[in-house]
Amino acid sequence: MSKSKVAFIGTGGTIASLGTGPLDLQDYGATGNVMHAEEILARWPEAALVAEVLPIRYRNIPSTGIGHADWQELVRLCDRLVSEHADLAGIVIGHGTATLEETAYFLNLTLKVRVPVVLVGAQRPSSALSTDAGMNLVNAIRVAASPESRGLGVLAVLNDEIHAAREVTKTATLRLQTFRTPDFGVLGHADGDAVVFYRRPVRRHAPDTEFDVRALDALPRVDITYAYAGGDGTAVRAFVAAGARGIVSAGFAPGGTPPGEFDALKEAAANGGVVVVQSTRAGSGRTFRGTRLRDAGFLIADNLSPQKARILLLLALTVTRNPDEIARMFRSY
Repeated sequence: MSKSKVAFIGTGGTIASLGTGPLDLQDYGATGNVMHAEEILARWPEAALVAEVLPIRYRNIPSTGIGHADWQELVRLCDRLVSEHADLAGIVIGHGTATLEETAYFLNLTLKVRVPVVLVGAQRPSSALSTDAGMNLVNAIRVAASPESRGLGVLAVLNDEIHAAREVTKTATLRLQTFRTPDFGVLGHADGDAVVFYRRPVRRHAPDTEFDVRALDALPRVDITYAYAGGDGTAVRAFVAAGARGIVSAGFAPGGTPPGEFDALKEAAANGGVVVVQSTRAGSGRTFRGTRLRDAGFLIADNLSPQKARILLLLALTVTRNPDEIARMFRSY
């Protein structure tokens, strides 16, 4: 029986990194030794046991440096791969873990391909003792090749767990089980004997979305302001001065801000034409659009993290500035 064909795009990150030795678990980035896709597959030949893997060379980018242009390029690259390989079962994107969840959610809202797309990373470099890189890679390829993965949107696979792009977040700096879905848990598991799913995302996701970034020259500026005791709105005013068209407030749970920051956000919404979305820094749970937020003209992020609310808001602003329409998008995606 022939193996499924899966494309592997390497963008760098810990999964692609080599340190000074097996006990270099943290400072490996200082070596600058980062493998491309074909080198990663050569280091982990076990990937060929589960699929026919097509390495796609891409530039290596520290995930702390990834941005809108890279995301748009990945969207176009996935388009090209599906167009050129009619028998492609899925796509895996190797990625640094710092912004893996943001890239995954952006792609979840913008990809137009119908094959599964899976993001994968590692907490320990490929050269480390007990690295998670090889197993994560193999499992991501297995998930991308699985027919059960179709129709679930973009997925993230690490530590034998399958997460939805909308919900997953990095929760620890060094632990292997860092990626979690706080409110709802995993979609499924990639175990030794099978890839198994237990639930499906219900919010809208790729490829059936209203966002198309492939031909855009630029994306609107959207910033995040973080609530803390005594905050006076200085950051908000700086963002407005820099040209922000939207601001996400990472507020206190369940969604409040210091008085000075609230006043600055209200001014930005009323007189600066800035769309303000209230999120929370809590890490899980919904925000509530009570009287105070409604009167100020703020929208709410539902249960999206601030960083994901920012992505949805910047994409919404490529389509409309109508607050009612943007509120609908936050209810839908």
